[in-house]
Amino acid sequence: MSHTLQTPWYKKTIKALQLAGKGDKTRESYARSVRQLLEYINKDPLQITEQELQAYFLYRRNTSNWSASTLNICYCGLKFFFIHVLQKQWPVFEYLKAQKEKRLPCVLNRDEVLQVLQQVHTFHNYAYLTTVYTCGLRLQEAHLQASNIDAKRMMIHVHREKAPRNGMFP
Repeated sequence: MSHTLQTPWYKKTIKALQLAGKGDKTRESYARSVRQLLEYINKDPLQITEQELQAYFLYRRNTSNWSASTLNICYCGLKFFFIHVLQKQWPVFEYLKAQKEKRLPCVLNRDEVLQVLQQVHTFHNYAYLTTVYTCGLRLQEAHLQASNIDAKRMMIHVHREKAPRNGMFP
């Protein structure tokens, strides 16, 4: 792994991702996608053909049985790498898509939520989970301080949001 971090392609990829304004987790995921491809194909990235890339995608879909979300991360990471780092604009990138799994979300009813919260015995964990649930926050968004709460307007200012939002939750 340490050898991988020293390769010129890795450094170019990270630099391009930073310039594109990608977040830490995105940079990590995209770089992992490139590393996995290069470990599988075992050749210089400039030597990879579009047909080899297509075969790799089919391998990951059909043999590795990656989930749709894992495939999409792989597709996005490798598309970014080939287009922005290697300057290869191949037709495969125009139609590349993983079929989303159609699953109903698991939604707990009020009694089930209360049963879960009754199992939490420390106050700070109870307060944290109650805030996450009642405000509809992601876990990383719920690291709040008193200054994040606007009691007069009954609003919470979220600093660690994932996607662009207006940043205020009633």
